Amino acid sequence: MTREAQQFASDNYAGICPEAMAAMTAANQGSAVAYGDDEWTQRAADAFRTLFDTDCDVFFVFNGTAANSLALASLCQSYHSVICASSAHVETDECGAPEFFSNGSKLLVAPSIDGKLTPEAIRALASSRSDIHFPKPRVVTITQPTETGQVYTVEEVRAISAVCRELGLKLHMDGARFAHACAALDCLPAAITWQAGVDVLCFGGTKNGMAVGEAILYFDRSLAIDFDYRCKQAGQLASKMRFLSAPWTGLLETGAWLRNAQHGNACAQRLADHVSGLDSLRLIFPVQANSVFLEAPSAILDGLRARGWRFYTFIGGGARFMFAWDAQIARVDALGRDLRALAMAQVDDRIPA
Repeated sequence: MTREAQQFASDNYAGICPEAMAAMTAANQGSAVAYGDDEWTQRAADAFRTLFDTDCDVFFVFNGTAANSLALASLCQSYHSVICASSAHVETDECGAPEFFSNGSKLLVAPSIDGKLTPEAIRALASSRSDIHFPKPRVVTITQPTETGQVYTVEEVRAISAVCRELGLKLHMDGARFAHACAALDCLPAAITWQAGVDVLCFGGTKNGMAVGEAILYFDRSLAIDFDYRCKQAGQLASKMRFLSAPWTGLLETGAWLRNAQHGNACAQRLADHVSGLDSLRLIFPVQANSVFLEAPSAILDGLRARGWRFYTFIGGGARFMFAWDAQIARVDALGRDLRALAMAQVDDRIPA
């Protein structure tokens, strides 16, 4: 079978990083107690507690939709509402799962160009109505980094948390690419989570070098009561849990979680540098994490497709490129050269003979 050249349409295209694979292989030696009562699951949970320097409750599930939806459902009653940005994954890409698992909690959507929520937007939605006919605001969810690759600073998270505390709201963080935010900010994980007032974090493993799996961290452990039952009911309790949890030990104990994210971020910046100064190409959003969004004439986008490149155009109308732990520098440079060549050809076509 001929291997296809590496593509950057999604960081879900990436394989398993060596550290996660080694831990999975080690966990496959012999038998282990089922349903999470094994040493690998305990070890992975303890690794999270060490990384975040706090005694949080840790749960492992298969994917991000389950992580976000079950976490939000645990914070809401069916008559509550969740405040999110208009481009948030829970609003646009989870097929109503947050509403389904919460038995009907409503998402209150705040318009946002860059995908970030602001304290002002939260306050406006939370205080818009207080009558019994309207679902009572209960939770704020922020995506770190956002769907547009923008990173909340420590100060921004703290400001959002302050408004949440003032209004009696819980704060959930969708961290599908949380490692990339830590790498971008060069900060400790605790600084942008529980120390900044986040109650619950969904830490993404799939986009950080694992085959499958996300972790849900409850910094306020009182909110995690009976969450294990919620996971079981939703089909998220793995019978051979060690194969969900063991790869986390490979990521966390070796530091690969951060190295992987740093590499992805660096590759995104490398592509941004390739297209810098080209009039026919424009970065739609600042490059802060592992994504690049490019606005380009349709002729350039068609030219990229003709040269075999894959990409999505569902956010901002331009081409989105995502860079994972295994992004090949030579391949990033090849994409950059093709973009420059197509952009220069576009300019040449506009110059009168």
